[in-house]
Amino acid sequence: MVTLVTGAAGFIGSAVSRALLARGESVIGLDCFVPYYRLDLKEARAASLEGPGFTLLRQDFADAPGLEAALAPHRIDRIIHLGAQPGVRWSIDHPLDYGRSNLTGHLAMLELARHRQVPMVYASSSSVYGANTRLPFAVEDRADQPISLYAATKKANELMSETYAHLYRLPLTGLRFFTVYGPWGRPDMAVWKFTEACLRGEAVPYNNGGRMRRDFTYIDDIVAGVLACADRPPADDAAPKPGGSVSPHAIYNIGNHRSEDLARLVAVIEQACGKPLRLDPQPMQPGDVPDTYADISAIAKDHGFAPTTPIDVGVPNFVNWYRGWTGV
Repeated sequence: MVTLVTGAAGFIGSAVSRALLARGESVIGLDCFVPYYRLDLKEARAASLEGPGFTLLRQDFADAPGLEAALAPHRIDRIIHLGAQPGVRWSIDHPLDYGRSNLTGHLAMLELARHRQVPMVYASSSSVYGANTRLPFAVEDRADQPISLYAATKKANELMSETYAHLYRLPLTGLRFFTVYGPWGRPDMAVWKFTEACLRGEAVPYNNGGRMRRDFTYIDDIVAGVLACADRPPADDAAPKPGGSVSPHAIYNIGNHRSEDLARLVAVIEQACGKPLRLDPQPMQPGDVPDTYADISAIAKDHGFAPTTPIDVGVPNFVNWYRGWTGV
């Protein structure tokens, strides 16, 4: 089995690639190393995958002719499309980055899947729920009022995918990720930012006075869910799928199904770091939401997804990794 993984130098992409390699499968990793955050971290993730079964292609998937040329020598059996321009707040001031990577790029990947006739799992986001106040968020809830451009592009990905599943009977699975964290994580995410500030004795922005809740999901649980969905693409059987499609297109929430107060995250980080965290209260940021909470009943039913890692375990794991990575 040969899997094409986009965003292979990214947080989730590298973890999924590592798990596939551990299963004895082959991975073609695609990444163009956009400097949205520190490139040394991306390079280190990619380097950790080097070895038998792994091929790294430094290619922008939004460049369709370049993508076709880069993949021409390679057979692929399926695609796990995790590459994207992430970040709610970055999208406020850098909208064109999202148009190219998340819209043009997703379309290029759909075309690749269509012409290769292979199934694809792709990354959506819990951000598509916007300011939805019905908790937990269920895939049946309306998700047509995004409050950030990032969220709008992820919803557009779902809509484009529905069209391709309908027109070309292409098996597609969209995963709405909920606040993923863990070793090798992203520096722009709260767990990294809070840990870094705590260990350095610096103040960190504490948005909305800490009156926020997040469904923090550990990377190992995420990987298990991604692989389960990749191993079992949706059937073209005219039966309704999660998300409402009767084409071979399913949409799932993939989270911890446990929403935590931001104040509790702070307490767990302080305990893991062995020192207090200095907080700088700030108002709610544009595009942000006060609560996220995943209803994972659909992916649990269809794929046996059952996250096992609470933040009491996952956060110390991250802090230990961070100390080793930075030497702090």
